[in-house]
Amino acid sequence: MADISSWDLTKVKEDLIDAYRECSMRRLLNGAKWAAELSSALEITVDPQILMKKACNEEYFLDFDKVSLAATYFDLKEYDRAAHVVRDLKNPLAYFLHMYAEFLAEETQRLDNASDSIGQANYDNTKLRNMKTELSSRHRELDGFGLYIYGVVLKRLDLTKMAVEVLVEAVTKQPLHWGAWQELATLITDREMLVSLALPNHWVRQLFLAHVYLELQLHEEALEIYQTFINTGFHKSSYLVAQVATAYHNMRDVEQAVDAFEELEKMDPFRLENMDIYSNLLYVKEMRAELAHLAHRCCDINKYRVETCCVIGNYYSLRSQHEKAILYFQRALRLNPHYLSAWTLMGHEYMEMKNTSAAIQAYRQAIEVNKRDYRAWYGLGQTYEILKMPFYSLYYYRQAHLLKPNDSRMVVALGECYEKLERLQEAKKCFRKAHNIGDVEGGALYKLAKLYEKLSESEQAASAYTEYIMETERRGVLSHEEISQAYQYLANYHWSRKQLDEAYAAAQKCAEFTETREDAKVILQQIQSLRSQGESSMPARFDDSMGSLTSSDHIRPGEPRTFDGVTPVSLKFTP
Repeated sequence: MADISSWDLTKVKEDLIDAYRECSMRRLLNGAKWAAELSSALEITVDPQILMKKACNEEYFLDFDKVSLAATYFDLKEYDRAAHVVRDLKNPLAYFLHMYAEFLAEETQRLDNASDSIGQANYDNTKLRNMKTELSSRHRELDGFGLYIYGVVLKRLDLTKMAVEVLVEAVTKQPLHWGAWQELATLITDREMLVSLALPNHWVRQLFLAHVYLELQLHEEALEIYQTFINTGFHKSSYLVAQVATAYHNMRDVEQAVDAFEELEKMDPFRLENMDIYSNLLYVKEMRAELAHLAHRCCDINKYRVETCCVIGNYYSLRSQHEKAILYFQRALRLNPHYLSAWTLMGHEYMEMKNTSAAIQAYRQAIEVNKRDYRAWYGLGQTYEILKMPFYSLYYYRQAHLLKPNDSRMVVALGECYEKLERLQEAKKCFRKAHNIGDVEGGALYKLAKLYEKLSESEQAASAYTEYIMETERRGVLSHEEISQAYQYLANYHWSRKQLDEAYAAAQKCAEFTETREDAKVILQQIQSLRSQGESSMPARFDDSMGSLTSSDHIRPGEPRTFDGVTPVSLKFTP
């Protein structure tokens, strides 16, 4: 990573002020806001004369009247009027406003036509194709902002390779436009692709890398970059604190994430960005009072923001009012059909209501918005598992695993699918891997032991059961049914091998559980009887006629893990 401490922070401040001004003139409001927030956090004084000199932008004064009128129409969201006013002007600022207004007019019309239905309806993209032809003809003349519009149009037309090339060219010519970096980030599929891009050697590149690392689940690398910026002078940046909180959220470090969001709330009490992620954390921790407070606060700030609708939806979901939750997620999607969280969370709610067809539709729409949303892939896997279609489940779980390779839940789900399909060797590998990478839910060892038992690999089964018991005792989270079955198997195993002390200890543990108490009494009596007689020979196997501790019929490792009446909270796992 570049040595940020060696940068001239005064120059960085001037860059951010330039970025704010350039984006503001072109009505690129998100880019302007990003630059202004970072500039405000960097408490460095800049010479006013330098600022005034930079403010004299020659482009702005060319065709001043028409450009100003177009900008006014743009602010009032009269995009067709704005595009018409500057249609014949050739200076780069006017041309950008013309093409940007045309693009937003097309987007607005498409969303309006689709507003009556949840889902992405087919639409005529003739206007976008015409824009592509126009921009292509002027490719060599375009500045960084013009190339940005060209790249966005190519992206909307699914010309991904060309879009990547054009957006890289855009950030090279205008590295201070954060919107171009963001559009490029959505097209990067893996780390290898990221490394292969010829990106400009500019300080903004570091923030872009951190942003992409978050998208690619490389959270430690992202945190390292963000922490460096914070230590260098950006400690008051709400943007950086929000990104750090999101990274902890994605890493399932709930405590640190909640602390970061609480800090963010104090820094910027009227902020709505990222509050949907905060509400997911409060949902997972079942902090009902805090989630209610967050919902009221967001509603007071702006009840028509997608984040607010998402927070309220999570609140109703926590109260098991799933119809109301779905209503608010639908409202969010009417405000922004590309709002990923609402699609995924709505799929979870439909699963709670056992409406699998609607859940499948919602999850598929989430994947259309962002193919990197592992939660949607995982949700589809669970949905098809409910429908007893393991081949479909296997495909979707594989996709989720590719996106989140070190998440044990994905690996366990894969293992259970393999087990249902009688591919037991693959299932064993999955359960073993889930345990090795840190089993979140704590059941991988038990499932592995059951597989060994099923395959008559008794030594491996006994070892896995023993390790499982030690793990559960260390965690302090006991499943009586599974623990009793583990001790039951160990009692039989040690008894069959003439290991009386171990068999007696395991049987005593069995006696503590209702499910195995009667069988435990039988084996304890047998051991005591043999000891009292002083017999040295043991039967080869403690069979049913002698009071064998048999496996419980109602534990079937291939059965679905969830939805025995209520979908578990794990559906709302942190992304």
